[in-house]
Amino acid sequence: MPQTILVTGGSRGIGRGICLSLASRGYSVIINYAGNKEAALETQHLCQEAATDKNQAFFIIQGDISDEQHQNQLVSQAFAFTGSLDGLVNNAGVAPKERADLLQMSPESYDRLMYTNLRGPVFLTQKIANRWQENSTLQGKIIVFITSVSATMVSVNRGEYCISKAGLGMAASLFSTRLAPEGALVYEIRPGIIKTDMTSAVEGKYDSLLAEGLVPQMRWGTPQDIGKTVSSLFEGALPFSSGTVITVDGGLAIPRL
Repeated sequence: MPQTILVTGGSRGIGRGICLSLASRGYSVIINYAGNKEAALETQHLCQEAATDKNQAFFIIQGDISDEQHQNQLVSQAFAFTGSLDGLVNNAGVAPKERADLLQMSPESYDRLMYTNLRGPVFLTQKIANRWQENSTLQGKIIVFITSVSATMVSVNRGEYCISKAGLGMAASLFSTRLAPEGALVYEIRPGIIKTDMTSAVEGKYDSLLAEGLVPQMRWGTPQDIGKTVSSLFEGALPFSSGTVITVDGGLAIPRL
């Protein structure tokens, strides 16, 4: 039977790109979404079209990962659908509703991003790892954290986002260290400037910056770029690299003069 992967925030953007890539490589996918059921259903349909094995299955589960009760329901449903779970992609995340200078950043915005971008993935991963441990099935499990180049690159008008992604990068390192002796692999992927609905508000700005050479490859990244990277990890491309950071940014983070 195909392996089953849970992708949080799988209904749109990078999450959809990940789901479709996994579907095209023969995996079953559990598509988690927070509120947009229509988008989740569309992703489910696209996954069905991309599937290569008649035994693949695609489920959608609503749940806000920042809410502990929703986390518990998500874990229970994910295991109930398949009887097992082979991997987790922590992709769900939010940007600030309003970009504000660091000196005007509000506690409310900070808390919102910490709960969704950091606290949620940390405790969801903890719950799933404990469930695997109870079943003595950590061997061969794979966890991927989708962070951002903002984990190390500073944007003073969205400080809460940078802090949340930096924290999530540390979470990936912690889980990789804790779970490696038990046979699980953990990776961090740092996307750069990716063309999604999250970046649509600044599309014009980055079109100009890309044309000026901000990114050495001189193009937007796509959800498909991230999806291909995630799929390669589940296919065993880096079996001796738990804890590694994979930057998918067209060279944006390369230090240059």
